[in-house]
Amino acid sequence: MKKTETDTSRLIRRTDRFQVVLIGEGLIIGGIGGFVVLLYRMALEYAGIWMKGILYWAGGHPARIAGWFVILALLAYVVSRLLKYEPMISGSGIPQLEGEMVGKLSQKWWRVLPAKFLGGFLCIFGGLALGREGPSIQLGAMVGQAVSRGLFRGKTEEKYLLTCGASAGLAAAFHAPLAGVMFSLEEVHKNFSASVLVSAMTSALTADFLCSVVTGTDTVFQFDILHVLPPEHYGLILGLGVILGVSGAFYNWFTLKVQSLYQKASGLSQWQKLLIPFFLAGILGFTAPELLGTGHSLIEEVTNTSMALGTILFLLVGRFLFSAVSFGSGAPGGIFFPLLVIGGLTGGAYAEVFVRFFDMDPVYINNFVLLAMAGYFSAIVRAPLTGIILIFEMTGSLSQMLSLAIVSIAAYITATLLHSTPIYESLLDRLLQRQGQKGNASHGQKILAEFVVEEGSSMDGIRIAEVTLPKECLLVSVKRGTQEIIPRGRTRLQVGDVVVVLAREEEEPLIHDQMEMLCREKV
Repeated sequence: MKKTETDTSRLIRRTDRFQVVLIGEGLIIGGIGGFVVLLYRMALEYAGIWMKGILYWAGGHPARIAGWFVILALLAYVVSRLLKYEPMISGSGIPQLEGEMVGKLSQKWWRVLPAKFLGGFLCIFGGLALGREGPSIQLGAMVGQAVSRGLFRGKTEEKYLLTCGASAGLAAAFHAPLAGVMFSLEEVHKNFSASVLVSAMTSALTADFLCSVVTGTDTVFQFDILHVLPPEHYGLILGLGVILGVSGAFYNWFTLKVQSLYQKASGLSQWQKLLIPFFLAGILGFTAPELLGTGHSLIEEVTNTSMALGTILFLLVGRFLFSAVSFGSGAPGGIFFPLLVIGGLTGGAYAEVFVRFFDMDPVYINNFVLLAMAGYFSAIVRAPLTGIILIFEMTGSLSQMLSLAIVSIAAYITATLLHSTPIYESLLDRLLQRQGQKGNASHGQKILAEFVVEEGSSMDGIRIAEVTLPKECLLVSVKRGTQEIIPRGRTRLQVGDVVVVLAREEEEPLIHDQMEMLCREKV
């Protein structure tokens, strides 16, 4: 009992200098995580180059083509062994991270880091339509976990460091530090406290600086936005937002459906399931190679060349289907970048319709490609702020902020009205079901968890004495702006208050869910 009291008191006392400590740790994680993700990014670029070289070399030679399919089968086998070695590398890695943040999953950084790195490389080398962003976020988060374990930090601090790592991962992957910070707060940590904001920003900027020194400061997408959309086209923006909201909801449904079909094929081994996307990639490599890989070149082609509407629609449908087949197999790789590509193609097709049939000036095609990427992301991930900032940083276009906001909000509202669950939440639910809803094993540690009081919630406007807290949970602090209030029975909670509770690690999943219900706005 004495040890428990000592651990608890030390945890509470350390909060006095917590923010300063986190900044230093964020700097370390940004440097290491940025380096790891930079290596991963370069490895994937070489994987794509080597794949294209092999396809060119094998083209028109039956023996060479057959040899490539043998290699694809071997790649699928190696990836299946990696998945057996460490199941947590499946998919993008973002749901796994979110599950760990709420205490329902546990990852081992020394297993995830090498397995995810190699698995992602092999999948891109094989031509699967997967992205680098999810794996980069997971790799960065695992660096954060490694630093936490190396410095003997508790679970509370480890969650901050996981957030820092995720921020660094996205920043390094896309040269987008602000989007890295926003995504890690909006989607991963789900809290905008000053401590995590400053530390995540430090980590993201450090990782971005490191990558800029090595790869330069060019944006991910290189296409020009010559003109700002005039006000008379804002109706078209709203229409695009509605279409993106509907198509985003369909994307979520279809992706989960394909994943379910793979899972229902219980008679197939993991290797046999992976053979489907790998062999399909082999076929497409000699028939429609533009559908392979991350799809970065497709956006460049749509925005820099005059592409026929039929061609855009073919690429849109092909990428949509192949991306779902690739991701549904459980292969290590993300949907973050592929969905941006699908969104961009949707915007290109939408603009081409109005150019061809309604005499819209073709100079605005690139505008709609840009807008559609943000809107599609907002509809699928349900993180509009991240979508807006990400597209701005990936293109360097500041002139479209109002249009980006309009299309993102329209897509967000449409997807919400269709009752489409954000994709990463759905994927996490699926993962937890397969895991039997098991939380972390007990280690006897105490954690501090923060929850924001929202307007209209059960906690809004009531005294602390009237709050029915979950069992095995102690309210230790209330943060109100820059003030930290010692909670007393008569203290009345307000909208925006950050409620800090102390709990045992093994109780965290249940307490997290119950506190979220208390603090969230009633719908």
